[in-house]
Amino acid sequence: MKKPIIFWFRQDLRIYDLPGLTAAAATGRPLILCYILDDTSPGKWAPGGASRWWLHHSLCSLGHDIAQHGGTLVLRTGKAKQVLQDLVQETEAVAVHCTRQYEPWAVELEQDLHKTLSLQGIEFKRFAGSLLFEPGRILNKAGLPFKVFTPFWRNCRSTPEPPPPQATPTQVDWYASDMPSDALDSWQLLPVQPDWSTDWHRYWRPGTHGARKALKTFLADKVSDYSDGRDHPALESTTRLSPHLHFGEVSPREVWHAAQRLGHADPSMRDQVDKFLSELGWREFSHHLLYHFPSMDSEPFKEQFSSFPWQGTPDSLLAWQQGQTGYPMVDAGMRELWQTGFMHNRVRMITASFLTKHLLIHWGAGARWFWDTLVDADLANNSSGWQWVAGSGADASPYFRIFNPITQGEKFDAQGGYIRRWVPELSAMPDRYLNRPWEAPSNILEAAGVTLGQTYPAPIVDHRAAREAALSAYGAIRKG
Repeated sequence: MKKPIIFWFRQDLRIYDLPGLTAAAATGRPLILCYILDDTSPGKWAPGGASRWWLHHSLCSLGHDIAQHGGTLVLRTGKAKQVLQDLVQETEAVAVHCTRQYEPWAVELEQDLHKTLSLQGIEFKRFAGSLLFEPGRILNKAGLPFKVFTPFWRNCRSTPEPPPPQATPTQVDWYASDMPSDALDSWQLLPVQPDWSTDWHRYWRPGTHGARKALKTFLADKVSDYSDGRDHPALESTTRLSPHLHFGEVSPREVWHAAQRLGHADPSMRDQVDKFLSELGWREFSHHLLYHFPSMDSEPFKEQFSSFPWQGTPDSLLAWQQGQTGYPMVDAGMRELWQTGFMHNRVRMITASFLTKHLLIHWGAGARWFWDTLVDADLANNSSGWQWVAGSGADASPYFRIFNPITQGEKFDAQGGYIRRWVPELSAMPDRYLNRPWEAPSNILEAAGVTLGQTYPAPIVDHRAAREAALSAYGAIRKG
């Protein structure tokens, strides 16, 4: 029997458009497909609760897809380096293939594996597959990484476009010997006591089939109003592809080419498609930043923010986490997050601005909460997004640009559909007072069944006072 090749899945849970898998199959050697649950390498960034829920269902889907093609997904747990070495020894594999990742610990692990396995005569090969453009290839004229999105994306769009996605390999020689494999249920990835994910199947379908359906639905029904509609959370005009992209259930090249086909076929959709692709570009930009600046997950990109006088309290953080701030748009977003594992992007900016600029709580506390509660938790996107809002990141919103949670709600949820859905205790409030119930006359509150401080909290901070405190704190670091 020919000695096998191991393909190691990570954030690429699909079997099409995987150059590493295609290359392994093309050798004619038997293939072993494995996934390793390693909570040690990422350290503090091991998958959070929502991500673990998604991972469970995504691995179920991947295992089914592999079985449909005659193969088996081998599940192991432990330190990835040691588990791979054990697998190589167990099967006498001659090579390990994987798709590149760009988180600091992943880059370090790949380098370590390359060195260790090479010394043993085992080939360790990394392939592109998670991004449209590889970090290191998109650089400015000085040969340095971009720190501003617009020139970064202009450079990407001026390079040759990504190649079309590759089909699933059909001529595969599967490794014949039975191999020990963990039972997925034994990993206990799903929440219990309490099971806060009870209704998530109504919102999500993890796996490649769910990803492709989401892409098809977006391009068929939602993209025509994307530029404007994406800012209005009640309209649900966004793609909802982010968790599928994070876990690699859909290829970014498939997304790119599907959108481009629509733009070419229907010129009236060109502007909408370009706007959508630019949002895909922000994902690229975030990953390139993390690759070039690997401390971005924990340290401010702009060094001056190292001395920022954060003043928030644990009680304020808890009120924000629970959607009990007294600001309806903020509370709606935080409750949507808890109940669905997701939050609309416009509302992410509003809630993040409120935490960092109204409550003066360090952006890292918000990033940790999002990491644990978002099904699309992604270190690059999460870190760059939080730093952008806080004012400390690359191409960041200026610190003095403070989202007003009242006017943001009135502008982007004008009919109140989003707030009334996620903050039902305010559902009977008239539009005029929906975003500012503390200003409503007592008879209006009584008619709506609202008692501030009892059925719905009074604001935990005053907007104007909080804004002044934030500007004062920002002024302090500017003088420093």
